[in-house]
Amino acid sequence: MTEAAHNQPVSAESGTLRPAEPPIIQPGHTYASVTDQISAIVLSQKTPRGWIVGFAVSFSLLMAFLYATGYLFAKGVGIWGTTIPVGWAFPIVNFVWWIGIGHAGTLISAVLLLLHQEWRTSINRFAEAMTLFAVSCAGLFPLLHLGRPWVFHWLLPYPNTMDLWPNFRSPLVWDVFAVLTYFTVSILFWYAGLIPDMATLRDRAKGRLARIVYGMMSLGWRGSAAHWNRYEMAYLLLGGLATPLVVSVHSIVGMDFASAIVPGWHTTFSPPFFVAGAIFSGFAMVMTLMIPLRWAYRLQDFVTMRHLENMAKVILATGSMMAYGYVMEVFFAYYSGNKYERYMTINRALGPYAWSYWALLACNIVAPQLLWFQSLRRSVPVLFAISLIVNVGMWLERFVIVIISLHRDFLPSSWRMYYPTVWDITHLVGSIGLFFTLLFLFIRLLPVISIFELRELVHKTQEEA
Repeated sequence: MTEAAHNQPVSAESGTLRPAEPPIIQPGHTYASVTDQISAIVLSQKTPRGWIVGFAVSFSLLMAFLYATGYLFAKGVGIWGTTIPVGWAFPIVNFVWWIGIGHAGTLISAVLLLLHQEWRTSINRFAEAMTLFAVSCAGLFPLLHLGRPWVFHWLLPYPNTMDLWPNFRSPLVWDVFAVLTYFTVSILFWYAGLIPDMATLRDRAKGRLARIVYGMMSLGWRGSAAHWNRYEMAYLLLGGLATPLVVSVHSIVGMDFASAIVPGWHTTFSPPFFVAGAIFSGFAMVMTLMIPLRWAYRLQDFVTMRHLENMAKVILATGSMMAYGYVMEVFFAYYSGNKYERYMTINRALGPYAWSYWALLACNIVAPQLLWFQSLRRSVPVLFAISLIVNVGMWLERFVIVIISLHRDFLPSSWRMYYPTVWDITHLVGSIGLFFTLLFLFIRLLPVISIFELRELVHKTQEEA
């Protein structure tokens, strides 16, 4: 019997299975069993062979990224395929893609916390960590794209003897403030949630070094009533601060494009369209990573089909918003009467990069529509396949927005095709290696599921029973 069928009760009259909502946590668990199973991943279990292989591959890709970056510093941005008129190319495509992936963590942690959605409990810690790692990858690309990354501090409004200030009308400066604010609040929110669990690992660790490290990270936590009272107030406050960032950060990224006069960018719905796309790709990445993780560490009791189905519903909803946005792009291009906008639409669908446009429509519109069917929403292989397709589709969307809009601008005499070089591809694949390297370290050193929040859920489940 499948996991989905196992979670469906049997009707007493007919003896047949009837649809029912799966539980948030499988029954039968106690405080001790929850703590033992999650802390054992960090403290007791031997390092799995799959973890070693995955970390080795990821670290190798990270080394390739560092080598490509060193070569970039030595030779300059000419090693990339970036040309005129395609002044923004793979680095900006990757930047927007990674920022979008990082959105799900803040949404799951902050917004769902304020909405009292208990199903966030088993996935919020992992999603928050994914946010930090994705934003770390994203923040590197604008710096590398500067051409002179050693003077990146010129983007910050710091006092200086030359009385020079950044150009606050530049989208690059907007991104500096947006990304730094998002990263700072996210890391504070993530670390605040870790404090009680660090105390648990401190008390259970057998090695002296582990006790010292986890003890320092727990900040003297003793679990007193005063500690819990102050902690809950601080955690709720951080959630309230982080919630506006869900809308503001990727709205700023959308404004990077909307503030330009380039056809395909200069549209008023870019900010909400980018926010919907960020949540869409972020939840897809959470599902892509969580499905193998729950299988590898036998976390099916804690990350149940209820979590996967709810994430699938969010992907379906935001995917429908994305479909509406694609339709509106074509409508506004023709309704505006602007010949440049009309040609941009034709060029996307029939031009030399048409393959990427139709591929993104298939990935971002057609594939998520399968989630209308409950049987498919409760099929783990189907969910994993769709999440992978959505991740590819969202990268293609960034490619279409950046590359196709630029490679044929207002003057046909300056039209030029863009071809990525091996260094472009190395930086893309290498950034994925950086992301997974950080992710593997997180899985091995810190609890991937919030222990204390799951114990609260066990308490509520026992009371309801």
